[in-house]
Amino acid sequence: MNARCVPFRQIPHTTRIFLDFLSYAPSVRGFYPRSPDFAEWIRKEAALVDYDPDRRQKVSAILKAQNESWGASATTMSNLARFQRGALTVVTGQQVGLFGGPLFSIFKALTAVKLAQEAVAAGVDCVPVFWLATEDHDLAEVNHASFVSPQGLPERVTLESRGIPDAPVGTVRFGAEIEPVTERAAALLGESQITTWLRESYRRDETLGSAFARLFARLFADWGVILLDPADREFHQVARPLFRAAIERAPELDEALLARGKALEAAGYHQQVKVTAATTLLFEVMDGARTVVRRKGNGSGGGEFQVGGEKLSQRQLLDKIEAVPGNFNPNVLLRPVVQDYLLPTLVYTGGAAEVAYFSQVAVVYERLLGRITPVIPRFSATLVDPKAERILKRYQLQLPDLFHGSDRVREAIAARSLSPALQARFKEAFTGAEESMIALRDAIGTLDSTLIRAADRARMRTWYQIDRLQRQAARAEMFRNEVVTRHADALCNSLFPHKTLQEREIAGISFVARYGSSLPTNLYDLIDINCHDHQVVPIQ
Repeated sequence: MNARCVPFRQIPHTTRIFLDFLSYAPSVRGFYPRSPDFAEWIRKEAALVDYDPDRRQKVSAILKAQNESWGASATTMSNLARFQRGALTVVTGQQVGLFGGPLFSIFKALTAVKLAQEAVAAGVDCVPVFWLATEDHDLAEVNHASFVSPQGLPERVTLESRGIPDAPVGTVRFGAEIEPVTERAAALLGESQITTWLRESYRRDETLGSAFARLFARLFADWGVILLDPADREFHQVARPLFRAAIERAPELDEALLARGKALEAAGYHQQVKVTAATTLLFEVMDGARTVVRRKGNGSGGGEFQVGGEKLSQRQLLDKIEAVPGNFNPNVLLRPVVQDYLLPTLVYTGGAAEVAYFSQVAVVYERLLGRITPVIPRFSATLVDPKAERILKRYQLQLPDLFHGSDRVREAIAARSLSPALQARFKEAFTGAEESMIALRDAIGTLDSTLIRAADRARMRTWYQIDRLQRQAARAEMFRNEVVTRHADALCNSLFPHKTLQEREIAGISFVARYGSSLPTNLYDLIDINCHDHQVVPIQ
């Protein structure tokens, strides 16, 4: 495979803070402890990781039980043994989307493996860990997957399982409704090893979390990726000191987060999470639903808190955390900190939004852990199948041409579909008009220099009129030639479906089923930890 690079500044909706982080501009250095240059600081950062030996043994035991239950490979169990003996971790994670989630979930796991192996090569023992975000409560974000249908269109498959509103998605257990959904996915993918794995993973009595884990245990068996489900109550027991600290130090954490928010905005960036004086970093699961814990005041005893309709003093809330920590879980600003309390994390790897979150979460890290975990952007790519590659080459298009929308793509293809003679005439018209208007501008400038600006305006109007005529000719060709529409739709559906990067829209297993189990290996070989551009990857 050979990849072409597209800088993220050309990708629609890329945030400024992510772009500035990629270049490690001075304006972001106060928000991130390390640059994206992993090789530069591996050993220095490893020396800063302080991890309690007793905690390591407790976490090792929980991870061993979890991964064995999901059918972990011998390589994964070997990595778990290394972890127990003292290895650090490279961590990534994702919501437990149906059928393994979008393509970038695979990219995340592969990036974690690559970074862990780079650390080992630098003399730091390190293993990859994938955090299953089973405690998120937005079921609508994870109950579907899109596959490329035989007609080339993205087809969404949706699971109709229902849980308690706002319940952690990891608690949603499959019934008979999973069977036709799995069979529809299998029909779209075609019979292969992947569909066998789907049927073994997505079946009655599994949950969104356990099914995702079973599938990824198979997908990444050879890589030894360790999977972690934080919803395990034993993990909550280990994390209890952080849950307590989130309440005991709520005013201090709020103050730090509010100050960081102002600093980000003053630097021209935006906050990922809006924080108020009532914010805490915890949810309590009440009657099966994740319920926000709010701070009501700053009086004696730490003030009052409210969970749903229940009001509690700080002491009462801390007693509940102490008695049943399994009923509490972190919000988005505490979750990474809990993750890196449970694990000796050398680095986290994630997408642009996660990189932006870390600029805000850093102050929570500082106060609760005394160290900020660095973040590295994950591998990002669009996979181009042979048909799409032929169309791109035929019409001399690049991925960024698709970002302007399907109508513009049709016009571009139509313009390149005009007869060679007509294209030559338009080229001659542009060249002739440009030469004539420049000569006229120079000549009129010797007469009266104040007329140069008027000449420039006339030159632009002439260029615009020829361009407008060419676009009209292209539209005429588009309506006359159905191949134009077919090719434009094929490109957009395959490479920029629903005006979204392919990696965010199409299920990763769709590509593995189509191109075989060697695809992850080939993609892994492309990952360069020093290259943070978006990659355009032709595949056969």
